[in-house]
Amino acid sequence: MIHPILLCGGSGTRLWPLSRKSYPKQFAKLMGDESLFQASARRLSGDGFAAPVIVTGDPFRFIVTEQLAQVEQAAMGILIEPQGRNTAPAVLAAALWVAKTDSSALMLVAPSDHVIPDTAAFARTVQAAVPRAQAGDLVTFGIMPTRPETGYGYLELAAGADTAAASPQSLARFVEKPDAARAGEMLAAGNFLWNAGIFLFTAEAIIAAYRAHAPQMLEVVTTALADADADLGFTRLDPTAWGKADDISIDYAIMEKAENLAVMPFSAGWSDLGGWDAVWMESGPDAQGNVCSDNATAIDCADTLLRSETEGLQLVGIGLENIIAIAMGDAVLVADKSQAQRVKEAVDALKTQGSSQAVQLPRDYRPWGWYESLVIGGRFQVKRIVVNPGAALSLQSHHHRSEHWIVVEGTAKVTVDADVKLISENQSVYIPLGAVHRMENPGKVPMVLIEVQTGSYLGEDDIIRYEDVYARS
Repeated sequence: MIHPILLCGGSGTRLWPLSRKSYPKQFAKLMGDESLFQASARRLSGDGFAAPVIVTGDPFRFIVTEQLAQVEQAAMGILIEPQGRNTAPAVLAAALWVAKTDSSALMLVAPSDHVIPDTAAFARTVQAAVPRAQAGDLVTFGIMPTRPETGYGYLELAAGADTAAASPQSLARFVEKPDAARAGEMLAAGNFLWNAGIFLFTAEAIIAAYRAHAPQMLEVVTTALADADADLGFTRLDPTAWGKADDISIDYAIMEKAENLAVMPFSAGWSDLGGWDAVWMESGPDAQGNVCSDNATAIDCADTLLRSETEGLQLVGIGLENIIAIAMGDAVLVADKSQAQRVKEAVDALKTQGSSQAVQLPRDYRPWGWYESLVIGGRFQVKRIVVNPGAALSLQSHHHRSEHWIVVEGTAKVTVDADVKLISENQSVYIPLGAVHRMENPGKVPMVLIEVQTGSYLGEDDIIRYEDVYARS
């Protein structure tokens, strides 16, 4: 059995405004009806695959479980990083976790935000790499380049190796992201592959590599796992030990130093969706080179991406060429497609300005569902709140605000002090200031309500929790 290790961190700033720190690109539906994370989990499932191990951050732990449930998947384990420390500590934590039950287990490490359309071809490629991994080699996957790409690292094959081979090949070295001239030279040379950041090895082989090349990291990550806390099915790595791990990629920490390396070529289609230009390319432009989402219209445009990410917001482009336009309810991006890699500069500029749009989506996802602010005034706020079937908010009270709840879809079970009752569609309830209250969804479909808050302070930190099934403080 192959144990998929899905790396589920990162902020995805190059796909702003759809991808933000509060809800990065792996959870977004960029390419169809499933998120990139869901597509990755399904791709690495079925015959020959064990349930996945997920490595993610605390803000995303319930998003992970909810999205897995939506595609009828379940994780073997979910490791919670106290803070992002790049891929080297994350992969090691997963290896140590897997090795507790089977040190010889095969691990397929993959980012959760890549696109691989041909699942069957990828599965065959993984199986072709299994013998080398079982023999103790560290196998990395290389993508046949189709253009002089400057956004990827490269893998240089050893003399005599074949970039089109159907078996693992010898690897000469890792190459950093090149400039355009160097990328063209490598494409012409014919012995370079794109570095996909996907790896296959046994748990004992990769742990041995850390022991040889990153012993200090092995020590602190081993401690972080040994001192981890079990929390609602998650494994919370110890923050003190974890904070001592170097913030470094597995390429730098291990792969560029190891000698037992092999590369498995793959040519059936792959993208890391590292920018809106990649989304345009992978979305299949029409005869004029345009890609339009629902609620987007192109008139006399060419080679243009138009996406409206907000229901009811129409985006129209007229006479545009080589343009990216992404419209959301709280932010709009317009850029020349050739400048797509500079989107993260916009995020940095917004952070400097103190703009919430830099990191926070209008929709705030919580363990029980999500909410969004519809109207904000000086002493009032109107929210739409969606509670998942069977989910419940914490038992809580507020110092500075009262609330009115109007159910518009489904049924709510509402607690206000000692009073517990069911509220159906078109019914409402008033929550006085200071009242201990909770809402639950006892039904089988999402429950939607409109909340009107009134008071002197409406911040999310005005909350006292008495009971919480999600163990939040």
